[in-house]
Formats: sequence, structure tokens, C-alpha cells
Amino acid sequence: MIFEASRAKAVDKLNQFVENNLSEYSKLRNFDFGPDKRSNISCLSPYITHGILNELEIIDKSLKKFSFAKNEKFIQEVLWRTYWKGWLELRPNVWSDYLIELNNLRNKFKDNQNYLNAIEGKTDLECFNQWVNELKENNYLHNHTRMWFASIWIFTLELPWQLGAEFFLKHLYDGDAASNTLGWRWVAGIQTQGKHYLASEWNIKKFTNNRFQNIKLNESAPPKVSEKSYPLIKREFNNPQNIEDENLLIFENNLSFEITDFKENKFKKIYLVSNNNKNRSIKLSEKLEKFKSLLMEDQKQRLKDKSIDCEAIDISEIKNIENYYGLYPAVGENLDYLNSNNIRINFLYRNLDQLAWQYCNKGFFNFKSYIPKIISTFN
Repeated sequence: MIFEASRAKAVDKLNQFVENNLSEYSKLRNFDFGPDKRSNISCLSPYITHGILNELEIIDKSLKKFSFAKNEKFIQEVLWRTYWKGWLELRPNVWSDYLIELNNLRNKFKDNQNYLNAIEGKTDLECFNQWVNELKENNYLHNHTRMWFASIWIFTLELPWQLGAEFFLKHLYDGDAASNTLGWRWVAGIQTQGKHYLASEWNIKKFTNNRFQNIKLNESAPPKVSEKSYPLIKREFNNPQNIEDENLLIFENNLSFEITDFKENKFKKIYLVSNNNKNRSIKLSEKLEKFKSLLMEDQKQRLKDKSIDCEAIDISEIKNIENYYGLYPAVGENLDYLNSNNIRINFLYRNLDQLAWQYCNKGFFNFKSYIPKIISTFN
């Protein structure tokens, strides 16, 4: 499986999926046929995470092919990331508390053989070991497999979910603070208190076409318990009425300026802001760092092709720039750096996020009832 760091290739992948495979998505999406047989899913998430494609252009393309009723499951899956981001924006302490817990656990488990066997793919479970190697080699796992992986990590290997979430963020091309952290919390049973996800032998066998045998799991473990609660924080995501002729900062989650809501605004200069491992709490794998770098280069070239003045900088160089706006980077490592270094930015928020995040105050079941309204607003 190859993810090419290019918007042109991402658009090609989107078009091919919609034309050839979208019709069977609802029926086949839960099957993991192996890393070389991914036609049953879109594999667009690495491009959505980095803003190479956005949710609305994907949904629009799908609706030009099929009706909403035919597309509903696919559209819901596309908007899960939007929902998770909004949920975390309203409860940002979930992320900051996670990093504190993670830092404490690292020292405790750095020499733990069970943990080392897990991240090296040397457990007694063939399926888990293969998924570890697949993650490191392809920087991607099927969504259903991520659920199995997390469940095995937490309930069969009995390792802290925080370390598993870190392992994913180190390697996944589509990893982000919201989807990853909240997904692991959900499997553990602390995102929705008392409701966890337990992987089962029959389910893994069925949805992998019996590719694995001797899957001995803990299928009766109780959910994890957390005494922490996170009340909603009232936040406003407003854009300035008049966006003046200033500089613009773009972070790694918005790397297609030409499809943003601000593409018609005239900025003096666009700065593409990278964040290397020395500034990150969770150190990324070399392959993931390279992927992000190539996506930055692709955006830089596309801007230059449109004669837009742009420059790639490290996040530590923002202090040398004056008079700027910034496309909002969302809760995560980039925002952490800005806050910890007292860098104040006039953020610009996507229209989709401004609308959708107000419906992220409850669970996804509530959110999805607003999806038709969200879509109709932009179509």
C-alpha cells in the first residue's frame, strides 16, 4: 500500500474510489482483506488529516454519484473525524491530561517486556504481530483492525491504552490528537463510561476472511474505569469580519490552501509551518515525518505555480514574523507549542467546523442527526 504525498494523487484516489468502489462500501467496509486488498475502503484519511482533501469535497463527489440514502454510511464515516475534533475542542483537557498520563507511564513501562514485545510484534498472537509490522511498514491500518488492535492491547496484553495511542500516533499517516485519543478511550470504556469494545476470535476470523488462526483473547474483561469527568467548555469559533492584508500561517492540517474558505483573500505571504520532533511530546517515526515534509513541499509548489508568495518555516520561527493570521491547527501538538510559548494568533476557522462543532456537545448518534443539515448548508 502506497500513499503518495500529492494532492493530484489524492484527487485521483478519490475519483477512482467513487467511480469503482463506493457502491459496495456499506456492504464491504468492515472487512480487512489485507494491506494489498483495500479497494473496499477509500483510504483517504491520510489526506483528510492533512487537509489535502476536505470532507465537503469528498461528500460532494460521492453525492454526484449516488443519493444521500445510498451514501449515508460513507458520509457518516467521513464526518466522524469532524465530530471527534469538535468533541475535543469542547473538552481540550482530555488531550492535556492524556499527555500527562502518558509521560508518567513511559518511565514505568520503558523496560517492561510485555510492552516491548507488543511494539516489536513479538507477542503470542500472530494477527497482532502482523498488524504491528503492517503499521510500521505502511503507516496505516484498516479501521476495524485498529479496534481489534486497541482491544487486544488493553484487555488481552493488559497494557495502558495511553501507550497504545502513542504507538499509533508515532506511525499512522492519518493520526491526529482527536480521532486517535478518543478512539482509544472509546475502546477502553472511558469515552462512554462503562461501554468498551472487546475484540473476539469469531469477529476477527469473519472479517479477515479467516486469515488468522489460534486467536486466544480475553473476551470477558470489564471496561476500564476513570474517575475523571470533562464538562463542556464554552468556546467561540468566530472569524474576524474583515480579514486584512496580512501574512498567513498554515499548519500541517490545512495543506491545500486553494480549497480553503480563505482562498479568495489576499495575503502578503503564506508561511507553511512544520513542527519537528524536538518540539513534539510524541515523537513521530522517520517515515511519518517524511510524509508530512513531502506534503508541505507539494503545497508549496502548488502555491508557487499560482504565483503566491510562500515560504516553509519551522514552528519555532513564527516569533520572527509580524502581522499574521493562522488557519486553526486544532487541539494537538501545534496548538500546544503555540500556547506554551505564548504565541498569540488570530485564528481563521473553517466554515464546516464553525457549523459542525456546535453539534459535538453530545455523542455521535446526536451529531449524525444533523448531518443532512450540515451538508445542505454547503451544497
